[in-house]
Amino acid sequence: MPSSAVLRRALLALAVVALALWTALTTQPRLGLDLRGGTRIVLETQDTPALRADAEATDRALEVLRKRVDGLGVAEPSLARAGENRIVVELPGLRDPREAAEVIGRTAQLTVHAVTGTTAAAPEGRTADDGTRVLPDPDGGGLLTLAAPALTGDGVKSADAVLDTTSGRGWTVDLAFRDGAAADWARLTGEAACAPAGDPARRVAIVLDDRIVSAPAVQTGVTCGAGIAGGSTQITGGFSAEEARDLAALVEGGALPLPVTTVEQSTVGPTLGAEAIRASALAAVIGLACTGVFVIAVYRLLGLLATLALLLYGLLSYAAVVALGATLTLPGLAGFVLAVGIAVDANVLVFERAREEYAALGRTTAVRDPRRPLATAFAKAWSAVADSNVTTLLAAGLLFAFATGPVKGFGVTLALGVVASMVTAMVITRLLADVALALPAVRRRPALTGMANLGRLRTRLARRAPRLMVHRRRWFTVSTVLLLAALAGIGVRGVQLGVEFTGGRDVQYAATRPVDADAARAAVAAAGFPDAVVQATGDDGREVTVRVGETDDSAQRRITDALTETAGPVTVERDDLVGPSLGGELRTHALLALGLAVAAQLAYLSVRFRWTYAAAAVAAMAQDVLLVVGLFAWLGKPVDSVFLAALLTVVGYSVNDSVVVLDRLRELRRTGTRLPLADLADRAVAQTLPRTVNTGMGALFVLAALAVLGGDTLTDFSVALLAGVLLGMASTVFTALPLTVTLETRTPKPPTRPKTPRPADPTGAVV
Repeated sequence: MPSSAVLRRALLALAVVALALWTALTTQPRLGLDLRGGTRIVLETQDTPALRADAEATDRALEVLRKRVDGLGVAEPSLARAGENRIVVELPGLRDPREAAEVIGRTAQLTVHAVTGTTAAAPEGRTADDGTRVLPDPDGGGLLTLAAPALTGDGVKSADAVLDTTSGRGWTVDLAFRDGAAADWARLTGEAACAPAGDPARRVAIVLDDRIVSAPAVQTGVTCGAGIAGGSTQITGGFSAEEARDLAALVEGGALPLPVTTVEQSTVGPTLGAEAIRASALAAVIGLACTGVFVIAVYRLLGLLATLALLLYGLLSYAAVVALGATLTLPGLAGFVLAVGIAVDANVLVFERAREEYAALGRTTAVRDPRRPLATAFAKAWSAVADSNVTTLLAAGLLFAFATGPVKGFGVTLALGVVASMVTAMVITRLLADVALALPAVRRRPALTGMANLGRLRTRLARRAPRLMVHRRRWFTVSTVLLLAALAGIGVRGVQLGVEFTGGRDVQYAATRPVDADAARAAVAAAGFPDAVVQATGDDGREVTVRVGETDDSAQRRITDALTETAGPVTVERDDLVGPSLGGELRTHALLALGLAVAAQLAYLSVRFRWTYAAAAVAAMAQDVLLVVGLFAWLGKPVDSVFLAALLTVVGYSVNDSVVVLDRLRELRRTGTRLPLADLADRAVAQTLPRTVNTGMGALFVLAALAVLGGDTLTDFSVALLAGVLLGMASTVFTALPLTVTLETRTPKPPTRPKTPRPADPTGAVV
C-alpha cells in the first residue's frame, strides 16, 4: 500500500494536472501582435501651457482614443496606459499604420465659427486675443476671417458618415448637437441667415485642428434670427467613404485634452506570425523529443519518467500562461521552448545525486528499497535546485520590469516555466518514481532504474579526478585573452544597436523573386536615403530589410516604391518605428536591467553563500555576458530587445550552472575533511560535471532546433543563447571555481570561536 505521503502527493499532482488540462482545453491563448499580425503604436502625451501630461490627463486622452479606435472597426483593439504619459494601442489585423496614426493621433479640436469676412493680407492661422482667426477657404477664394468659437466639439452628441444620394453631395458627416449646443447652433445660423446671399457672413465655418473642413452657407429658406432648429447639420467636402468614417470617428470621439506624438510604431503581417508559431512549435517538438531520447538513454527508467514529467511540464506552463491572461509573443514562445530545455536540469540534479546515494548505500541495501537513495537525493538536491532556479527567476523578473512590448512576454513565460519545472521535478517526477520503484519487477532489475551505475563519465572521473585547480593561472590567462578579443570586437567593429535603442525605422519586405542586395541598396539610395542599411535576408533571398533613421510614412512609401521598381512587387512583413527619445530611454533601461541583474545575483548569492563564492559566480557571469556581446559585435548582428532577453537569460543560466558546483564545494567542505581547498574543488567538478554536460545537452537540443527553424529573429536569439550555454558551462569550471579557490585562499573564513562553557556551581547545576 502506498504511504500517506505518496498518496497526498498523488492527489495533489492529479488535481494540478486536471486543472491544467481543463484550462488548456477551455481557454484560448492571447496572442501578441507579432504572432497574429497587426499594428502596435505607442503614443506619448505632451505638456501644454495650461495642462501637464500627468497620469490623470493621459487617462482622459486614452478614453478619447478608445472611442476613435472603436470607430475604426478594428476587432479586439487594446489600449492601455504605460507609465505616466504613454499610451499603448494594439490593433490586430490592421497592416497599414498610417490608417490608424492619422486618425487616433490627431488632437481633433473641433470648433464652429461665424464667418465675418474675407481677407488676403492677414497672417494665416494666427489666433487673436479675442479668439478671431484667419484660415484658408476650403472652397477657394483666399482666406476667411472667423469670429471667436461659438461651439466646440464637446457639444457634439453624435457624428455619422452618411452617403447623401438625394442631393448628390456624396459622403458627408452628419452632426447632432446636445441640448445646450443645439440652441447655440440655432442662434449662430440665425445670425448668419440675416446676411444677404453671397455675403461671406452668411457662411458658418467648421474647423478641425486649425483647418476649415467645411464652410457652408446658410440656405435661403432659413429665417433671420430663428436659425436652423433641431440641432443638426452636415459637414461636406467631397469626402471618400474612408475619409468620412475617419472624420466621424474623430468628431464623435472628441478632442484630445493633450497633444500626442508617436514614439514607437510596429506592424507585423499575419503570415509572418503564423510562420513563427509553426516554427516555434516544431522546434519545441523536436527539441523535446531529442531531450527525451537523450535523458532516457542516460537514466533509463528514471529518464522515461522524467520525460513524462516534461510533457506534463509543458501542459502546466501553457495552462499557467493562458490562465493568467498573459500575452504570448514571439520571444515568449522562444522562452517557453527554452524553458523545456532548462526544465530537465532539476531532474538531472536529482538523478545524479541518486546514483551517488545508491553507490554509498551499497548494492544490497539499495536493491532492497531503491526509493531510499532517491528520497535522499531529492532532499540533498533541493538546495541546489532552489538556488539555481531563483537566479533564473531574478533575470526573468528584471526582464518583466524593464523590458517593453513582446520581450515582457519572454520574461513571463520564462518565469512560469521555471516554477513549473520545479513542480514537475520535485513533485510529479518524484511521485512517478516512488510508484515505479515500489514494483517488485523493478527491484529485481536494479540496472533498469538507471541508479545502479554511476555512468561512464562519472566512473572515469572517479577513477582519475581532474587536476584543474593547480593550473588556475593558466585558466585566468585564457579568460583574459578571450575577454580582450571580445573587447576588441566591441571597439573595432562596434556594437550594432537595433532601432529600439537608437531610434529609427526598420522595415522587412517580402519580394516575389530573389533580390540582389546591391541593386536594392542602390535603389533605396536613389530614392533619397543614401545612409540606409539594406540587407537581403531569408534562405531564398526574397526578404529585404531596410534600416533608416526616423522617417515618416511618406518616406517609407518612397522606399517601398523604389524596391518595387527593382525587385518587383514587395509586401511589408514587419515595420518598426522608434523615436530617438524612446530609443535612448530603452537603452538606459537595458543597461539598468543588466546592472541590477549583477547586483541582484551578487546579493542573493552572498546571503546563500560566502561573498567569495558570490563574487566568483558573478565574475564568471559577467565574463559570459561580455563574450556574447563581443561575439555579436564580430558577427555584425544587431543588439536589440530580443538580444537583451537572450543576454539576461545567459545571466541566469551562467549563475545557475556555477551555483550547482559551488553548492557541492560547500557541501564537501562541511564534511570536515582535511583535504586542501583546491583538491576539494577538483572533486566538486568531478561530481557535478556529468550533470553540467547532461543539462547542457538538453538545452542545446532545443536551441539548435530554434536556430535552424526559428527564422531570422529567433536565429539570432538562439545563437546568443547557444554561445551563452557553452560559455556558461566552461566558465563554471575554468573561471568561477578557480576564482573561488583563489579568493578563499587569500581571505579565508575566520575560524568559529568555540563557545565558552558556563561555570558549574558545587552542586553540579549549570549557572
